Amino acid sequence: MAYEIGKIPLESLIGPVAQATGALVRLDERIAHSPVREGWIERSHFHDAAAALWVEGELVHLEDLVFHDAHMDQRRPTHELTRAHAVVRKRRRILSQPHDWAFGREGLRELTGQHAEFGTIQSEDDREGEGSVLPAAEPPVPANGPDDDLLAQEFAEIDALLARSSKFLRGEKVPPRRVPQDDDRLTVLYDQDWDEAARLAEWRDVLERSRRLPLMLRVALALDAWNDIDVLQRGAWVGPLLMAALMRQERLAAHHLPCLHLGAKNIPRDRRRARNRSDRLLAWIDAMYEAASAGLKEHDRLLLARGQMERVLRGRRASSKLPALLDLVLSRPLVSTSMIQDTLEVSRQGALDLVGALKLREMTGRGSFRAWGVL
Repeated sequence: MAYEIGKIPLESLIGPVAQATGALVRLDERIAHSPVREGWIERSHFHDAAAALWVEGELVHLEDLVFHDAHMDQRRPTHELTRAHAVVRKRRRILSQPHDWAFGREGLRELTGQHAEFGTIQSEDDREGEGSVLPAAEPPVPANGPDDDLLAQEFAEIDALLARSSKFLRGEKVPPRRVPQDDDRLTVLYDQDWDEAARLAEWRDVLERSRRLPLMLRVALALDAWNDIDVLQRGAWVGPLLMAALMRQERLAAHHLPCLHLGAKNIPRDRRRARNRSDRLLAWIDAMYEAASAGLKEHDRLLLARGQMERVLRGRRASSKLPALLDLVLSRPLVSTSMIQDTLEVSRQGALDLVGALKLREMTGRGSFRAWGVL
């Protein structure tokens, strides 16, 4: 059964949508001209990744994630920690690419493991006319040569996938088939009959049919459809990342990637999984508002901490390592002695002296392992 958009109660949702939109725009504008922009963005990756696992019911300690990213694990990495670090890498990857990369063929393949078969999701400025589904790109004309048969076979497989997806979207019964995987995935962990390509096509069709709605409401609807369709067997966190990329593509959050998982963490699960769809949409809209509010608070806190620590830099030599330590501590939730040594290329005692001069707050309180952070 295809996901139906149906009638949406705009009267009860338009107020929260406007509130969430205003908060996100204020945050993006503040980040765009902030002296702590790079540090705030780096810290947001870690916070959102830890929240992504928390939403799924798994606990990942923030300090473990930071040290795993720096290749300085204090204990054996767990499966949950590896997944959280994958979220960090994907967020960095999205921000390092053009605004429309995530919904292009290469972006969707990398984020979801599936090829884009229905073209790209265009921004409002790039659209010419209206349509329910964007046409697929024209396939390249094969050159005459010994590889013609192989290329024709690949095109035949693409045509078969398109026909199967079209039947699924029309509500027709499609017999299950085993989808060949590019990797050797264990059958005990993955359902081989789970057609992720068809589910992704159905979800993208929902996203395309809802493009006339306000962007925040469209994002909430797409997130609800992502959970309802259950697109990926492993990777529920990909949906919020795609929606954050869509808000970046539409210039609502042009200078950062919204932390939707962090906002969802502050919304009770019974609201996010309510039986009534209107309640679920309102929960996601509130999650986006919570994400923007948390981002504003974190930005103000970092800006205050930076102002206090900059007082220590007055009168220092130009060769001082303190400015580099200031940038490092603002870009990570916490730093260890080893991280300071490797980044600033100083001795252990030199790192401790720099920490004392900058008057950082000790986070662990243990003699065997010490870490520091801002106030």
